[in-house]
Amino acid sequence: MARIRRDNHAVYGVRKVWRQLQRDGTCVAHCTVKSLMRVAGLQGVMRGRGKRTTRPDAAAESSADLVQRQFAAAQPNQLWVADVTCVATCRGVVYVAFVIDVFLGRIVG
Repeated sequence: MARIRRDNHAVYGVRKVWRQLQRDGTCVAHCTVKSLMRVAGLQGVMRGRGKRTTRPDAAAESSADLVQRQFAAAQPNQLWVADVTCVATCRGVVYVAFVIDVFLGRIVG
């Protein structure tokens, strides 16, 4: 079990370790893997809600809604929208910003 977790960056929990053991040809019950991992102090990484990165200021003035919530375009380069997201990597968090052409549905910048 420790090898499987180590080979997978120590993120595998009971279910994934158990499935990998099955793939490797080891016949073991799910509850056995669960109890052995508990005794060994092994835990999987649990996903949760990400940190809230934006805290809106109630007193701040809102930006104008230039497209009146109509996210459709009749031709290319007529309407572009932008977004930013954060991606967790091995070396930390990276913020990615991009511009999408609404008509094409492709990133243009």
